[in-house]
Amino acid sequence: MSDADHTAAGIAILLWASEPEAPHRLATPFFHAAAAAALDMPVEVYFTARSVRLLEPGVAAALFASEHPKSVYDAMREAVAHGAVFFACSDALQAHGLAGATLIPECTRRGGAVQFMARAADLRWRTLVF
Repeated sequence: MSDADHTAAGIAILLWASEPEAPHRLATPFFHAAAAAALDMPVEVYFTARSVRLLEPGVAAALFASEHPKSVYDAMREAVAHGAVFFACSDALQAHGLAGATLIPECTRRGGAVQFMARAADLRWRTLVF
């Protein structure tokens, strides 16, 4: 077997319990996304449930996971800079009154349960849930 046979085709990260009300949980998913992307793996981050609120301009920039001077938005931008792609769940956007709202520029796609489950069902992809 070659090394390619042992390498994931990509990483899909689902943000479910990562919400603005719990900023101490918010940096880790983006650090993992940045690390995987830095390893040249495709990385998709799916914002669902209350995590879509992080996509509102100004929300993540005002949140800090610790005493570290980086905001949650800084961690998000770092993940995107390394190649991660952000997906906003259309249903979650609707549920939180954000369906027509302008989102942060780092969020370039829409996708939710169907797209994430397609990745979860693909044995070549790995999934993480935060």
